[in-house]
Amino acid sequence: MRAWRVRRPGPMRTHPLELDSAAPVPRPAPGDLLVAVLACGVCRTDLHVTEGDLAVHRPHVTPGHEVVGEVVAVGSDVGAEFVIGDRVGIAWLRHTCGVCQYCRRGAENLCPNSRYTGWDADGGYADFATVPADFAHRLPAGYTDSELAPLLCAGIIGYRSLLRAELPPGGRLGLYGFGGSAHITAQVALAQGAEVHVMTRGTEAQELALSLGAASAQGAADPPPVPLDAAIMFAPVGELVLPALEALDRGGTLAIAGIHLSDIPALNYQRHLFQERQVRSVSSNTRADAREFLAFAGRHRIEVTTPEYPLGQADRALTDLVEGRIAGAAVLLP
Repeated sequence: MRAWRVRRPGPMRTHPLELDSAAPVPRPAPGDLLVAVLACGVCRTDLHVTEGDLAVHRPHVTPGHEVVGEVVAVGSDVGAEFVIGDRVGIAWLRHTCGVCQYCRRGAENLCPNSRYTGWDADGGYADFATVPADFAHRLPAGYTDSELAPLLCAGIIGYRSLLRAELPPGGRLGLYGFGGSAHITAQVALAQGAEVHVMTRGTEAQELALSLGAASAQGAADPPPVPLDAAIMFAPVGELVLPALEALDRGGTLAIAGIHLSDIPALNYQRHLFQERQVRSVSSNTRADAREFLAFAGRHRIEVTTPEYPLGQADRALTDLVEGRIAGAAVLLP
């Protein structure tokens, strides 16, 4: 099978990815499913793994954690929940211990023993991938494979970020950055009755935001036209935390969605935090978050913009992501 591997983490201009055209097809462990990859989303976290922003967990790992696939084999310990031919989703979170204090209280996203697809284990930039059956996801009907793939991380993490932002009913939400996750999250918020304002670079992304129903779209560091009740930071740019906090109304919350963020400049207490404004991080998601979001996507049609690349051009897709040439959520197809 074909599988991309992170040969040596570094900037995309150094060609850190290499394509192995004769990689062995993985064998499912007793509790795993083996899936033939039908589509794999291109997430900014893949870029952080490839460029070395995240520490190496598995040398020469295959990135990709927004995987839609067809089950082609099941491990010996998998019950009747999944059978050959099922279409399933593989997401970022693929293992938690189930016994630590965080797992026991329903916060498995904080489990110290958690493991992740495309970081700790090979992911979906390949023809086949495995997933523990307990962490495989049923998928909503009415979407193509390409449309489903970004829902499995961009959608799920955006949904959790929206929960962490504590947007009041009918409130004003600011989104900083408008890529794969933000353009899905905007639609969830709009369906819930929010007023959405977008701060992002690039006219194409701004036009996409307005076409989806955003009330305004302006530059990444520009002030929105109204005070915000909540905001979500999708752009991995620490300097934007300051204007985002300044844009918040009294009692507003800024949720930072990414797994990686560049350094945040010094905050001024009066300008950025006073009047009970707060900053919250977002760490992965729970399986409950994923189920809730995918059920929401089954009830509310989400328009997913998916520039498509053949699997053999994964390096070009990540380069286009670096250069800001992707509006929406790119997807690799076999």
